[in-house]
Amino acid sequence: MKNGGRIAAVVILCLIPFGAAHAQSQGVEAPQQFADMGDFQLQSGAVIRNFNLGYRTAGKLNAEKSNGVLWLPWLGGQSKDLLQYVGPANVVDTTKYFVILVDPIGNGVSTSPSTSKLQPRMRFPQFTIRDMVESEHKLLTDVLHLSHLHAVIGISMGGMQTFEWLAAYPDFMDAAIPLSGSPQSTSYDKLQWTAQIDALEFDPKWKNGNGRGAMTAGFSLYAEINSMNITSPEYRVTQASPQQFETFLAATRKTGLGDAADACNAIRQRQAINSLDIPGEHGVTMDQAAKRTHAKLLVFVSPEDHMVNPAQALNWANGADAPIVIMDSACGHTSFACISVGPIVAEFLADPGSVHNTTLHDPGKQ
Repeated sequence: MKNGGRIAAVVILCLIPFGAAHAQSQGVEAPQQFADMGDFQLQSGAVIRNFNLGYRTAGKLNAEKSNGVLWLPWLGGQSKDLLQYVGPANVVDTTKYFVILVDPIGNGVSTSPSTSKLQPRMRFPQFTIRDMVESEHKLLTDVLHLSHLHAVIGISMGGMQTFEWLAAYPDFMDAAIPLSGSPQSTSYDKLQWTAQIDALEFDPKWKNGNGRGAMTAGFSLYAEINSMNITSPEYRVTQASPQQFETFLAATRKTGLGDAADACNAIRQRQAINSLDIPGEHGVTMDQAAKRTHAKLLVFVSPEDHMVNPAQALNWANGADAPIVIMDSACGHTSFACISVGPIVAEFLADPGSVHNTTLHDPGKQ
């Protein structure tokens, strides 16, 4: 497992229908690139030394430099995971848009606890979702020489970054689409992420991040916690009978195994999510933060999301008077597994005023 690979694997599976209406497109090739940012200062004042941010680009920038779309992956996700949804006639059409896919801090591609030579493992400083956004802003302005985007899109932790973009740089984009993201981690969210951190740190092979060899016990429990939250009780009951439980549990425990270096990545990214509090960061209420939204905003949530509580995303959308897409599915955080949302994303990118409040129903839901 490489930094949250269990969640990344599940989300990749869940996104298969994401662009079902664009199945004729097979995605694009976009080589991995790195932006050398030197010593990158975090909001806390700490510094990531010799920081390199991974990214990929696809499509062409127009003469006005107005067609850039920044797309941000989920917890543990990598830029390569989004390539299958980018291309001609795909969710983000590269004949229309210049697409930038970024590897967020700590994902094992950009400089991370597992890759840093100067600050390895838990010597790597804690960072925040806002720090991820600042690194992306530096990439866009200093490396790609962009001062404005058409849109920012993010899934899960990428959706959290999208809300941060709205707060920190409200005039930088014309449109924003957070999917199953949040502007503030709730106590329930923090309980889940903390439980996964505890599971890893309780492993005898953890050794304060310096251990060697597979952390089978820690990552097995970590995977159980993930499996319990990433969908919903209804989904789990229908997918595995009591008689099938032992088989299901054994398969779950075998997924996403890793070592202490991987655990350091997973822990640091979860600590970033635990600290997410955009209103607190700016010293305002949620409603006040939402009313500062300048971009056209489209918010996707699932009422059955047990991984990223949808309440605060809904509060932000209501405060910004933005349309909401409700994904009615027992798949919860992975509602994309059961509902194709790609066409709505593409429609909103083409014409942000064309999408209004709507509910998408899971065709498999009873």
